[in-house]
Amino acid sequence: MKKMAKIKVGILGATGTVGQRFIQLLENHPWFEITEVAASEKSAGQTYEQAVAGRWLQTTPIPANVKKLKVKECKSNLNCTVVFSGLDATVAGEIEAAFADAGYKVFSNAKNHRMDNHVPLMIPEVNASHAPLIKSQKRKGFIVTNPNCTTIGMVMALAPLQKEFGITSVIMTSMQAISGAGYPGVASIDIVDNVIPFIGGEEEKVQTETLKLLGTLEKGKVKPAEITISAHCNRVAVIDGHTETVSFSLKKKPSIEEIKRTFSNYNPLRGLNLPSAPAHPIIVLEEQNRPQPKLDRNLEKGMACVIGRIRKDEVLGYKMVVLSHNTIRGAAGCSILNAELMKAKGFLGE
Repeated sequence: MKKMAKIKVGILGATGTVGQRFIQLLENHPWFEITEVAASEKSAGQTYEQAVAGRWLQTTPIPANVKKLKVKECKSNLNCTVVFSGLDATVAGEIEAAFADAGYKVFSNAKNHRMDNHVPLMIPEVNASHAPLIKSQKRKGFIVTNPNCTTIGMVMALAPLQKEFGITSVIMTSMQAISGAGYPGVASIDIVDNVIPFIGGEEEKVQTETLKLLGTLEKGKVKPAEITISAHCNRVAVIDGHTETVSFSLKKKPSIEEIKRTFSNYNPLRGLNLPSAPAHPIIVLEEQNRPQPKLDRNLEKGMACVIGRIRKDEVLGYKMVVLSHNTIRGAAGCSILNAELMKAKGFLGE
């Protein structure tokens, strides 16, 4: 049998924190091959190895096939058909739109296009049914976005509850890792021995993106879910892994054991054989003091939503603790899984 050629992909914002994570996660990917890396004018013209000298932040070496690639500017003349964007939101909007207009399939981690009416905001285990939105984009290519890193963990936990029991209201308090602020991120004098109770725009993203993610696709548009959400977002001195305490009310009144079974049985991607999909997208831990970022963030290679302390709540009915790896599942990993899903659905061509 003839071996299928890999799809050529490029990384926009390749020298940044999320760009580096894309490169790490795509090493030896069975479907995708990195052929282009792009970044700012400052890095353009150098080899990738030169451009990130002293700034490669991953725990594994730069992949050999990427080291010598020449960094290019973020212009739509790259030798690839798919681009993964780790660009900062200050520049991502126009650049991503230009690539999509030129025919590229863009998978974005930035906020700029998330709430556009014809752009899917996707977590594959949650709302794969929103993928056909790309057909209404008036572009040669298309844009698919993944949510904010804080939103992803919470919504992965809420999705099976919404499906089985219906959700009416949610209160979430986050304890977010410093890697979510990028590099160099939060100054050490600010975060050491401290909790910062404000992350600009974060609470609003959680409250709006969740409604689109849990909404239904009707007549070519997403009808937002009718859920009341209140979010409190805090930065804490943890390197990776966003921890969230989530209280919620349900239309039906299941037992705690029924909720646990719903979580454990939830795997809507089963059978698609997507390379990055976790075998267990939701993991329930029974220990009273779990999940913890240091111990649990890398379960299922960082792609799982880890839930613990599921119990009754005197105000809303139920509460739990949710953990997700913010730069893997919450960023690059979700974008890659989105691309795998779109390939499985036939949207990437041959």
